[in-house]
Amino acid sequence: MRVGYVRVSSLDQNTVRQLDGVTIERVFTDKASGKDTTRPKLDELLVFVRDGDTVIVHSMDRLARNLDDLRRLVRTLTGKGVRVEFVKEQLTFTGEDVPMATLLLSVMGAFAEFERALILERQREGIAVAKQRGAYTGRKPALTDDQARQLRERAAAGERKSALAVEFGISRETVYAYIRPEHTAAGGTHR
Repeated sequence: MRVGYVRVSSLDQNTVRQLDGVTIERVFTDKASGKDTTRPKLDELLVFVRDGDTVIVHSMDRLARNLDDLRRLVRTLTGKGVRVEFVKEQLTFTGEDVPMATLLLSVMGAFAEFERALILERQREGIAVAKQRGAYTGRKPALTDDQARQLRERAAAGERKSALAVEFGISRETVYAYIRPEHTAAGGTHR
């Protein structure tokens, strides 16, 4: 059986494009970041496939975001007698791979991981530059300074945090963030 695996990072990304034109009998699609370890459809695929099946993935970075995870998944699949094909890289792994195939998996996987790291670094640099220009202000505080003061006073008086969260329309985690000592020392501004 020819089985496809598709992963998109967000709900609005197009899943059709990844394996367009490839004949597949069943597709497993996750809508999650590659760094997430909880990918339910990938887990289903790993249970579903049998000896003689072929798993087709658009590219290595769709299956895994780091080299260790990529090698582990390919080994797991080929250990079950499943072929793994990466369309973009035009590579196929069967478990009976020659040393060159193993080298290519490692090199191509390392490049994918490196590329992802570069993207994240450029993103962080872009945010830093935007902050210097004043164009990136971050998230708006959940409460005004007056509301934050009231919240801290009422929490200190012993009111239940969960009740305060409901009343102020924020999560309990946010309540605790507002009553932390470093938060109050910073003049009441939310991080």
